[in-house]
Amino acid sequence: MNYTVDQIANITNATVIGDGNLMIKNIAFDSRIIYSTKNTAFIAINTSKNSGEKFIESAIDRGITIVISEHHFPQFENITWIIIENSVEFLQKLSKYHFENSHLRSIGITGSNGKTILKEWLYQCLWNEFPTVKSPKSFNSQIGLPLSLLQINEAHKLGIFEVGISKPNEMEKLEGIFQPQIGLLTHIGTAHLANFRSEEELVDEKIKLFKDSEVIIYNGDNILVHKKINDLYSSKKLISYGFKNTNEVYFKNNISKDEIVIVKYFDEEISFPVHQKDEATLTNALALVTVLKELDIKNEKIIEKINALKAVEMRLEAIEGQKNNIVINDSFNLDLDSLKTALQFLNEYKKSKRSLVLTDIVGVNSNSKELYEEVSELVNEQKFDSVFLIGDEISKFNTLFKAKTHTFIHTQELIDSKYLTEIENQIILLKGARKFEIEKLKDLLELRKHDTVLEINLNALLHNINYHKSLLKPATKMMAMVKANSYGLGSYEISEFLQHHHIDYLGVAFVDEGVELRKKGITVPIIVMNPEQHSYETVIEYNLEPEIYSFRVLELFYKAVQRSGYDKKYPIHIKLETGMHRLGFKDLELDQLSEILSDKNLKVQSIFSHLSSADIPDEKEFTLDQLKTFEKNSSYLIEKLGYSPIRHILNSSGITSYTDHQYDMVRIGIGMLGESPNKEVQKQLHSVVSFKTVISQISLVEEGESVGYSRRFKADHPTKIATIPVGYADGIPRSIGNQIGNVGVNKAFAPIVGSICMDMMMINIDHIPNVKEGDTVTVFNAKPSLKEFAEYCKTITYEVLTSISPRVKRIYVKD
Repeated sequence: MNYTVDQIANITNATVIGDGNLMIKNIAFDSRIIYSTKNTAFIAINTSKNSGEKFIESAIDRGITIVISEHHFPQFENITWIIIENSVEFLQKLSKYHFENSHLRSIGITGSNGKTILKEWLYQCLWNEFPTVKSPKSFNSQIGLPLSLLQINEAHKLGIFEVGISKPNEMEKLEGIFQPQIGLLTHIGTAHLANFRSEEELVDEKIKLFKDSEVIIYNGDNILVHKKINDLYSSKKLISYGFKNTNEVYFKNNISKDEIVIVKYFDEEISFPVHQKDEATLTNALALVTVLKELDIKNEKIIEKINALKAVEMRLEAIEGQKNNIVINDSFNLDLDSLKTALQFLNEYKKSKRSLVLTDIVGVNSNSKELYEEVSELVNEQKFDSVFLIGDEISKFNTLFKAKTHTFIHTQELIDSKYLTEIENQIILLKGARKFEIEKLKDLLELRKHDTVLEINLNALLHNINYHKSLLKPATKMMAMVKANSYGLGSYEISEFLQHHHIDYLGVAFVDEGVELRKKGITVPIIVMNPEQHSYETVIEYNLEPEIYSFRVLELFYKAVQRSGYDKKYPIHIKLETGMHRLGFKDLELDQLSEILSDKNLKVQSIFSHLSSADIPDEKEFTLDQLKTFEKNSSYLIEKLGYSPIRHILNSSGITSYTDHQYDMVRIGIGMLGESPNKEVQKQLHSVVSFKTVISQISLVEEGESVGYSRRFKADHPTKIATIPVGYADGIPRSIGNQIGNVGVNKAFAPIVGSICMDMMMINIDHIPNVKEGDTVTVFNAKPSLKEFAEYCKTITYEVLTSISPRVKRIYVKD
């Protein structure tokens, strides 16, 4: 955007009160997330559920001087007003003008499911081919689509926009402001079907978007969709994709057996490997290939781009439960498609026993018997030990479920039955419609009730791993360091996720850490970096692979192998000393080492070393010397051994700064958590960890009154102080009290005041408006960041994370 106030008023038939020459480049709609007020107007959006006008004062307090509103509020001085009749229609009218004058090639995506994933995949594939703009998040509604279109600027050549509807007659309005040249119709499912008389009406409404499209790409497996599109748009270029070979784009080979899929695109064939073979992912892959071909992307590039794709996941919570259970909380929505996704996520966990809580599926107009027959088939395939059904409707069909099944009309009845609290050593999936409030079951089952939580975003972690992988050759393996309880995040939970996403190796510090993972079903190779001599039998018993760094350790471990009766060459990992002077064999010891190894029933699985200063640019010369030493000594040892073990020396900083020395494998640690000393790399990484709590109480401290132990803070004026339930027993060092450290409240910094207590601390919120008891407080994530918090503590991010107390509840999120 780049309009004056008067220009916008002329485009939308609005009235101006104030300076019509002011420039507007951005429109903010949420007063809480206004980061810059320069050339920004705040729009007060009025809907049937809420009025944005009550947030005008908050926006002005943040520095906004241009307000777009249906009413004028003269009590606010020095404000320029754009007075409109209807806020939603204003956005639609302005975005229509903006889009029509953008000269942009556009892709419009609609459907019931898969819109956001396909949009993000297309963006990943196309951003470096064309200057590309896309819908943020899932902005696809009557308000979201206009806001997305207003992001277009003169530099953009391609736009990828989601378009969503939830009831009849909505698409006509959206098509009136946005006419995509390429129309993409994803899977038509049950989402929002309750608002339509039939699936046919839903399809009719969706495909209105393609009225002026030049090309329509659609899932031809749906017979109704295929017929409707061909009847209505036969004069356009139509391309169907799907599993059936009657489509123009389909899978030629047996995808259930083969690791490589072959996509038949008209007369061409495109082959690439796949790791996830669920129906939704494969269908989306076909749609992706079809769009890329339509944009004239060459086959070689398509394969390269698909191989580099990063996962886009939905939001789910995994929480440690009582009695060694894991609770998967997916109480955000419920239809057939989201149930399938939740069941797929369930399979990432290896616990053999599992239970399901499932409610009525509401908001779907369909034959109940057919619906729950399909639901029961999906559930029965998972072989649950117990199924708990909640709701009048689903309970009628309890005999369709093969597991031991219990029925309840309301969630409270299940709570009162005490069945759930008797479950042990299981994974429990909570899947329900919002009206049943099954989040109450999460509260019942979770191990820790503390309001203070450590939230780990698994999608962000995967993004960071994929970013580092993008710097590597395709054949380079990756080891993830999960020592010290995965840097405090939860060893098993992180390892399970990494295993599911095909990490090659895991690294732990001590044998006990590896044993815990094996007992919980982790099968990925695990290297023990510091195997203690009394633990060698345990290493062998649990199929762990030890680091060998001295002749003493080598001899002791070999004796343990002999005692165990292990009849194959046991895998070990040789550590070389290259300059850090911590552990490892030196160059003068390599001849003796190779001779000893040649006589023993051991296999050198890898040869490695560790960079001490890869994160420090001023130590580049030293780091290069380390790399030179490693190259020389590892090559010499390989020559003596007569075979080629895996070689690895790069840590997270090494991956980004010394990529040419990646060898056969790299090791990622803090990098997968979103931390890098390289500022450019840091911009590419996502924050993984959020340490959060809530405000317990807000008090007004009068002038001269003190706060906390030892009266270290005394108010020099009446001051609002909030108490939050987190202290040094949770991992907050006392040293950052007394206004050294800050926490985040409503996107602003709140200084810690007084002494930090064992279980509580106090913060100054005097300068922060609209704060109330129960509001979220961010100890670290974005504001302050993990790095900023570490700077308060005068330490490194590793120490901050590993210091967080086990009593802090860990929540694992996919969004």
